Amino acid sequence: MRITINDQPRTFDTAPTVQSLVDEVVGHSEGVAVAVNGKVVPASRWGQLLADADTVDILTAVQGG
Repeated sequence: MRITINDQPRTFDTAPTVQSLVDEVVGHSEGVAVAVNGKVVPASRWGQLLADADTVDILTAVQGG
């Protein structure tokens, strides 16, 4: 199964969840937004399994001054 995460193709043996990708890529879920195939996924639905060829964008809020 191939999923593109932040423009980087990845291969998985089994379907990951949105939450497992957030944990792997960011390490926390505070200040994180996720879109799957261009549609924002609310944190309440991060348990959903991803499908082959999905495109996932994981964005984090950054503070600056």
